[in-house]
Amino acid sequence: MLKTVVMMVLLGLPAVALGAGEDDPYLWLEEIGGKKAIAWVKAQNQRTLAEFGKKKEYRGLFARLQGILDAKERIPFPGFRGGMVYNFWTDEVHERGILRRTSLASYRTPAPDWETVLDIDAMAKADGVPWVYKGSNCLGPEDRLCLVSLSRGGADAAEQREFDSASKTFVEGGFFLPEAKSTAAWKDADTLWIATDFGEGSLTSSGYPRIVKEWQRGTPLASARTVFEGRVEDVGAWPLAVETPEGRFMLVTRLPRFYLADTFLGLGDRLVRLPIPEDADFKGIFRDRVLFALRTDWKPGETTYPGGALLSVDLDDLLQGRPLCDVLFEPTERSSLEGVAVTRDLVLVSTLDNVHSRLFRLEPTAVGWTREEIPLPGLGVAGVMATRLEDDAFFYTYEDFLTPPSLYLSVGGKVEKVKTLLLQFAADGVRVEQHEATSKDGTRIPYFLVLPKGFVADGARPTLLYGYGGFENSVLPGHSAMTGAAWLERGGVYALANIRGGGEFGPRWHQAALKHNRIKSFEDFIAVAEDLVARRVTSPRHLGIMGGSQGGLLVGGTFTLRPDLFNAVVCQVPLLDMQRYHTLLAGASWMAEYGDPDTPEDWAFIRQWSPYQLVRKDVRYPKVFFWTTTRDDRVHPGHARKMVAKMTDLGHPVYYFENLEGGHGFGSVSSQKAQIRALEWTYLWTMLR
Repeated sequence: MLKTVVMMVLLGLPAVALGAGEDDPYLWLEEIGGKKAIAWVKAQNQRTLAEFGKKKEYRGLFARLQGILDAKERIPFPGFRGGMVYNFWTDEVHERGILRRTSLASYRTPAPDWETVLDIDAMAKADGVPWVYKGSNCLGPEDRLCLVSLSRGGADAAEQREFDSASKTFVEGGFFLPEAKSTAAWKDADTLWIATDFGEGSLTSSGYPRIVKEWQRGTPLASARTVFEGRVEDVGAWPLAVETPEGRFMLVTRLPRFYLADTFLGLGDRLVRLPIPEDADFKGIFRDRVLFALRTDWKPGETTYPGGALLSVDLDDLLQGRPLCDVLFEPTERSSLEGVAVTRDLVLVSTLDNVHSRLFRLEPTAVGWTREEIPLPGLGVAGVMATRLEDDAFFYTYEDFLTPPSLYLSVGGKVEKVKTLLLQFAADGVRVEQHEATSKDGTRIPYFLVLPKGFVADGARPTLLYGYGGFENSVLPGHSAMTGAAWLERGGVYALANIRGGGEFGPRWHQAALKHNRIKSFEDFIAVAEDLVARRVTSPRHLGIMGGSQGGLLVGGTFTLRPDLFNAVVCQVPLLDMQRYHTLLAGASWMAEYGDPDTPEDWAFIRQWSPYQLVRKDVRYPKVFFWTTTRDDRVHPGHARKMVAKMTDLGHPVYYFENLEGGHGFGSVSSQKAQIRALEWTYLWTMLR
């Protein structure tokens, strides 16, 4: 400890900075379900609802947005399972949703003949628990036996129950995992590989499982045989079953930290590490070939493969030290890999070209790979929705800012549009532009601009700028009926920033804003905001920003760094106290992204953009709207709670709302989602017009 204090003095930092927890007067707000904390939350909610809930604008938006969420004309997005097409559906009758299925032939008709498989609303009513469906994991190729994940209130932690999709009943005495952040993989009908909370010492410091076990049907969980054991300081370890026409591959993935992984293949009773780079991204197995994407350059022999490339290598050659790879995609300065999927005979690759999607169909032949681009109707977003291993059928989607999603089916190389969502807002006269801003270090930062009908560049237009900028996640020009109805239709301008830290231009774009370079994501976002003002799209009086999770940190840091540049901030489920983030819930797993605040070297750069530490009494800030959810077990609600309490005590008025359900998102049911979105848009119009 003495060495730490000395280092801080040498770096010119206050000696109390690393031990901050005991000096924080708002720690009681980190008690998620504490009586005092919940009473404080309810009082804040009441004040926010009292101000906005009475507005006619809010009531109209709430009804409009819930109507969009519950519209029967939505696309029932599909998944292939056991020769059928499955869909999970919610509406005003099925608030928590139903899992249903139909044949492919029926699905292609305007009115499919659906069969209900599982009713979550009925379960919630019978159990007296606000269940949220978190998906199901089935044993292929029949897909009859499944593990259904059910979360209380939308948290990441969930129960897993064995379900028979043929009889549509839970299996009596079947596999059951109690509430935890569990992952299970089917080895066969009577065997699971599982990673869960096995008791004291079985989790990592990030709260994820570190032990994978093999569990036989009919035996107690405590008797399961250990297959793999990671370290406490790892992010976690998870099992994976990869189903292919050639057979099932059992694997375990260990993450020592974010963006690093050891992938082990089950061979008999032993695990063998796949000799691919530790920072590579395993994408799957296709015809006994391993597919993986590189984050950095790799030279296993005489050939150097570039970072950002997608590679294919024969599994036997790889295990025997002969990694002669086929390059399925090679990036350029403005193009990157976005997604990979497989059918029986095809590898489907989606890429980004200057933040627009392209989609390719690749097939191996005796003389190499054939490549065919699938035509898209515009410069928007496309992605593979579902594939079928017994043939080459697959669904894919296309959308853009002004084009609602359409669903396409490819069978035998023939493509047909099978579903289209109707446009749910008035888009006449609305246009989309793509521009670039110049960041502080000279880097060109692209952004999209959606301009309403009759737009005039007079600096007075209410404008909302959205960003994320982290974890190699891309923000893309997709369609949002809610944004259209609540903002564009009423004359607002919408801007989407593709800042560093995201994945829009591949791993290097992400790595450019890691740890000590994190400040660049804030500088990029500020540069886009300044460009909007310079173009007279808007002015600081009429400019607002929005972001969630990592994006909540982005807007939180941005408004504390440049409070003069904005008049509204929507800060959703945010990280804000970056001195304690690694001690809260899953926070320790993100130190590869942000750094370790317990080391003086890292705290020296983290303190430059940590919103909770930056906020000051003698600065005029915009009146921020913070919101989070009590059941968020990923980003601790204490971040938002403490920031609100601190700003309020420093004399800065803010708005706050906390949904008691919802997990790391907008809510569990449509009424909750419509409420928070209506509050957001009402707040933005109040502040910016």
